[in-house]
This record gives sequence, C-alpha cells and structure tokens, in this order.
Amino acid sequence: MNGAHDLGGMHGLGPVEIEHDEPVFHSHWERRMFALTLASGFHGKWNIDMSRYAREQMPPAEYLATTYYEHWLFGLQKLLVEQELVTAQELQAGHADAKSDACAVRAPEVEALLRKRRAARLDEDVAPLFRAGDRVVARNIHPTGHTRLPRYARGRRGVIDRDHGVFIFADTHAMSRDKKPQHCYSVRFTARELWGAEASARDHIFVDLWDDHLDPA
Repeated sequence: MNGAHDLGGMHGLGPVEIEHDEPVFHSHWERRMFALTLASGFHGKWNIDMSRYAREQMPPAEYLATTYYEHWLFGLQKLLVEQELVTAQELQAGHADAKSDACAVRAPEVEALLRKRRAARLDEDVAPLFRAGDRVVARNIHPTGHTRLPRYARGRRGVIDRDHGVFIFADTHAMSRDKKPQHCYSVRFTARELWGAEASARDHIFVDLWDDHLDPA
C-alpha cells in the first residue's frame, strides 16, 4: 500500500538524525513491547508479513507523529482484535472480561518458542526468471495491501546484481498466507535513475526485489 511508512525519496521530512551509541531500547516500555509482540505470535495466528502490514495501516498523521515501538503497539493491538484473541473492549479496559490463559506464554517456554521461528528462505525447486547481469524494470504497481516494492523504485530500470535464492513472497504472505515461493534478487539502480540528474553519478542503490516485482527491461 502507498502509506506514510514508505518514505524513501520523500522531501520535506528533514535530515536523518544519527544517534551515536544508540541503545537497543530507549525506555523500558519499548523492551516490553518487543517481548509482547514476540510472545503473542506463539499462537501462529499471524506471520511476520502480516505484522508489518498491520503497522502500515496506522493512520498517516498518527504514524508520522509516533515512535517506532508505538507503531508496533498499534499493529499488535490490531492483530489481537482481528484474530479474536482479545476484544476492543478488553484492550480499552486493560483487562480480560473473563479468566483465561489462552494468550499466555510462560517464561520457560520462551527460548524454545524463539528457536522454532521459521526463516523466510525456502528449500523449493523454483526456476529463477532472471540471472545476474539481466536488465530489469520494476513494475509500476500500487496495491492496496502489503508490498515490499518501494514507491521510489517503481517503473525504474536496474540490473540484477545477485540472486539470493528462493524466499517467501512477502506481498502475498501478508494478505492470504500464500508463501508463493520465488527468487529474491539484489537489484542495482543508479542513483540518477531513482533520484534524477542532480543525484551523484557514481552512486548506486541496491534493492531486494522478488520475481513478481520485475519485468525484463
């Protein structure tokens, strides 16, 4: 979807401020938010791509005015209600309407739970549509659902730099749980192809894109 989360190449947002020696979490609640999100996923009610899509649906003005882990909080609350693990009324009240341990994961179970997390790479025999050196053009698509094809690359011409192998296709995985196995490539774009004649002639940007994002140039 075209939302406030897809900011690459946008003007007027100011410089990226680099925080030297930045901590992993800026406050204790962020640490808890990270843990809650991982713990809530043990039901298998959603996957990582569905989580990303849930965060992307935060209203744009709210998204731009809030922090990274506030986006996580919005996404988790949305998933919990949509998957009927809690009700909107229970979230508002801050407690369950009835006693239940359905949403609980106990401390001794955490390590085993994290070790079971499945990687996005798949051991599937899928033929690649492109090879290193092939010239391609990113499709100019505007889906209403989740996509890993950023707006700034759509319709732009690049070159396949390398083939990462077969992966879950995040765009369909987020919407229908369809893994749709296909090759993911590192595609090299010149800075001028993406940003125009004022960009540096010597710079390149590498974007990881899937078969379904690309056409032969």
